Amino acid sequence: MQNGKFDYLKLHISVLLAGFTGMFAKLISLNEVLIVWYRMFFALILFVVMLMIMKKRPVETLSGALKIGGLGALLAIHLMFFFGSIKYSNVSIGVVCYSLVGFFTVLFEPLIQKTKFSFVELFYSLIAVAGIWLIFSFDASFRFGIILGVISAALFALYTLYNKILEVGKSTRCMLFYELLGGALFMTVFSPVYLYFSPVSSILPVGVDWYWLIILAFFCTVLLYLIHISVLKTLSAFTVSLTGNLEPVYGILFAILFFGEAHELSLSFYIGMILILLSVFLQSFMKNKSFNFKFTNVDKA
Repeated sequence: MQNGKFDYLKLHISVLLAGFTGMFAKLISLNEVLIVWYRMFFALILFVVMLMIMKKRPVETLSGALKIGGLGALLAIHLMFFFGSIKYSNVSIGVVCYSLVGFFTVLFEPLIQKTKFSFVELFYSLIAVAGIWLIFSFDASFRFGIILGVISAALFALYTLYNKILEVGKSTRCMLFYELLGGALFMTVFSPVYLYFSPVSSILPVGVDWYWLIILAFFCTVLLYLIHISVLKTLSAFTVSLTGNLEPVYGILFAILFFGEAHELSLSFYIGMILILLSVFLQSFMKNKSFNFKFTNVDKA
């Protein structure tokens, strides 16, 4: 029981770190593709240094390394859509779209992990969908950013589910190393192609961008995904995605506090956000009730 509580604590710490992530899209002057490339590259370097200090080697077969590296590429694509959503709207819109991860997990999990489909979980998740749709319908200025955010949520749901499949029998360090390596290699190949069709004046960070990128790489990438991969070993993908729905709460609070976004948000946004938080509460209540029921039965046995 104590280990279970500690895993939930770690999960919430990772969500808090994720809540900070959206701010870097506004703080860093680079576009979303370059942000992800530098984030992956810096995070890989920092993690390799950590492994060298700990004298650990991420040993993996070629087949396993390729699969995990592909997962890292999927993560990089998700991040490009996530940062793009914020660049084309604002932090609040970008992080609130993340709440749809639970909805997409409900849809994808039975197909990918061959589990039983839950109509109750789907119903609760649809409340969050209704919240997103309300924002989309009444706030036309942010529609493109919302579309990017919805795609980002779907990609992260896939990442979480496949991560849980591939991590069986593998260490957290090994998973993160090859994911960062795969993500960095993918971005190194993809970025020049993207920049060829969408050129920018400079590809180098300027001024404080360097500091923000290093903070993003260490705290909101290496530390965040070490915790994320670790809790997936003991908690279900749906529980992880469900708790991740609290990211918008942190992200919106940070956006209002640091960027003053309150004046950019309409009434439809707040009503939609209330629906999303209602979805989080109902699903959390359902999961907690189920967990307590199982735990009680174990005690009785």
